Amino acid sequence: MIYVDPKILARVNQWLTPFFDEKTKHDIKEMIAYDPEGLEDSFYKNLEFGTGGMRGIMGLGDNRINKYTLGKNTQGLSNYLLKQFPNKEIKVAIAYDCRHNSKEFAKIVADVFSANGIKVFLFSELRPTPELSFAVKQLDCQAGIVLTASHNPPEYNGYKVYWEDGGQLVPPQDGEIIAEINSLKYEDIQFEANENLIQFIDSEVDEAFANASIKNGTFNTSQEAKDNLKIVFTSLHGTSITMIPKVLEYAGYKNVSIVEEQAEPNGDFPTVKSPNPEEPAALKMALELAEKENADIVIGTDPDCDRLGIAVRNDENKMVLLNGNQTMVLMTHFLLEQWKKAGKLNGKQFVASTIVSTPMVEKVAEHFNVKYIEGLTGFKWIAKMIKDFPELEFIGGGEESFGYLVGDFVRDKDAVTATLLACEIAAQKKAEGSSMFQYLNAIYNQFGNYREHLISITKKGKKGAEEISAIMKTLRENPFKEIAGSNVIRMDDVSKNETTDFKKQETLSLNLPKSNVLIYYTEDGSKIAARPSGTEPKIKFYISVNTSEKENFEEILQKKIEAIAAQLNIS
Repeated sequence: MIYVDPKILARVNQWLTPFFDEKTKHDIKEMIAYDPEGLEDSFYKNLEFGTGGMRGIMGLGDNRINKYTLGKNTQGLSNYLLKQFPNKEIKVAIAYDCRHNSKEFAKIVADVFSANGIKVFLFSELRPTPELSFAVKQLDCQAGIVLTASHNPPEYNGYKVYWEDGGQLVPPQDGEIIAEINSLKYEDIQFEANENLIQFIDSEVDEAFANASIKNGTFNTSQEAKDNLKIVFTSLHGTSITMIPKVLEYAGYKNVSIVEEQAEPNGDFPTVKSPNPEEPAALKMALELAEKENADIVIGTDPDCDRLGIAVRNDENKMVLLNGNQTMVLMTHFLLEQWKKAGKLNGKQFVASTIVSTPMVEKVAEHFNVKYIEGLTGFKWIAKMIKDFPELEFIGGGEESFGYLVGDFVRDKDAVTATLLACEIAAQKKAEGSSMFQYLNAIYNQFGNYREHLISITKKGKKGAEEISAIMKTLRENPFKEIAGSNVIRMDDVSKNETTDFKKQETLSLNLPKSNVLIYYTEDGSKIAARPSGTEPKIKFYISVNTSEKENFEEILQKKIEAIAAQLNIS
């Protein structure tokens, strides 16, 4: 007799009632009989909204992405919208990526909205996530949904919710919507579509988005400089193929080589282990093409086209990959230079980043006398800043995980416009007889040599979630006194909204929403943050080190990173 936890079985039995389709009920009975461990993982909790919305493995159960969990979320969101906007025509935009079932899931979501009397603008084919954020504002919608799991493995899908400003949900709204969803039974879902309320969209939004991207992402680069820049681009089987080549062409960049083997959207991502531009292996084919074409810059985007990885040539003419922090520093410095040249900096602008990103962005902002605002991980917080500081004009902002946003015509990280901005920087620097690599080194020389490193540890399933929780508990209750030979002088526990100064022996409040993040600061200027991922079964450690040394600084910084990583030693 196979034992199944009674609490799990009670949740399972809800899925065996007449409301659920016969195949679902049959497959669940098979799991009960033959896969109790899989059953437990599928039903032990409800999928939750994290930093990037709701994301999970596709399959049966409360803890999986499927017709019923998406339907319940959409029904709850529909109820919430109807309460928030009484006596108003409510409109929602929906987009989807290249993943398995994304198109079908998008139609199911559209059906539920329409069944509740809500007007739906549904993209007829896959589109980049930033275009969905743009469409919400462009079409005067009250909300938007994109079906995507970003760079997660092929078995994943997800559901990101945007509000009327084009930004993702933030507290307290996300909590209010979750409460609305949790108050529902699956039987409350209205699946019967009102097809009259579903309107398919494509080219009209594409053109408006492309034009807005060019307006925000170009800075008086000469046509000669554009013609002289050799670009290699890969969409890594994702949505960016529908927009980035078009935007580059419209902007005047004709010398673009596309990695054809990765140009076709495919949810299996057959040519890469992971379609994540953070992973060097993901850009392998693009780098090979760059050598063949003698390209100046390589750009690859993740499946939903909100993040980008960049490679440029170093002083030895070898292609080197930039990390997300380096890309963010380059883009922020370039934008501020351009704004200063145009005479547009008047003290009423700001740039933004996150608590786990490089401290260099703040130093660059201070140099240009531009306000720097820092928030929690996730671009929903940067979108919230734009809303919370209407007296300030947003120039740009990014985070270490390869995302960047230029201007506020989109309210989420935008790899389309960031790709264009990267090409503008590369073209202008090449025309000046320099390069992006030399430009980055010049910034380091001016502001100090900073290096960042990410350690990401995967812990899957219920057991993994418990292990991650135990690691965070240990780090809080038994904090490091010193790290890599340098005394810990401060610790921020964002879950308590507290910062402790160990020198002064005092604890003060942080001006941040509570989040499960712990940050150590050491006497030598190092910064180490620990944070469970909100979208993947991982715990992440973000290491930032720096030195004012001009000689052998690469070796000095690498040794610091290695010493910190060795001390963390979390398996």
